[in-house]
Amino acid sequence: MSEKDSFWSMKLDWLNILNSLKLDSINQIPEFKREKAVRRVTKTYDIDTLMELDPIELDKLVVHELRELMRKELGINARKKEQLEQEMQSKFVPFSNGGVFKINPQDFKDLDIDPENADPEEILKQIAKKLMKDDDGDSDDEKKYKEDNTGYYI
Repeated sequence: MSEKDSFWSMKLDWLNILNSLKLDSINQIPEFKREKAVRRVTKTYDIDTLMELDPIELDKLVVHELRELMRKELGINARKKEQLEQEMQSKFVPFSNGGVFKINPQDFKDLDIDPENADPEEILKQIAKKLMKDDDGDSDDEKKYKEDNTGYYI
């Protein structure tokens, strides 16, 4: 970033910019794209004009430039979030609807549970980790109609 860019870019609120782009970390925006967005805004507008603008307006200008520069990455990120949300929803539907979910005793054979020194939080973490793991690889439609008599249900 040049010295001219640094004067007005000090007003930028990167947390606001990340929220506008629906990103979780500044590391998701490559540094060269951040610099390029700032340079583009500097070329488009006069530095005096940029210094007079409110920080919110500056954030909007930078967000617009970053959206153009990161169109592909933002699309991939949105698809990943949507896929993760659907996956979580399909795994936790029984919890939210008060339904039935399968517990396979074979999944818990490697749990290290010592009755005298057992930490309840650690046990819950291990059980949650086992429940989140999906080794079947079947689609949700196949799971809905497939009868299973190999485990216990609660």
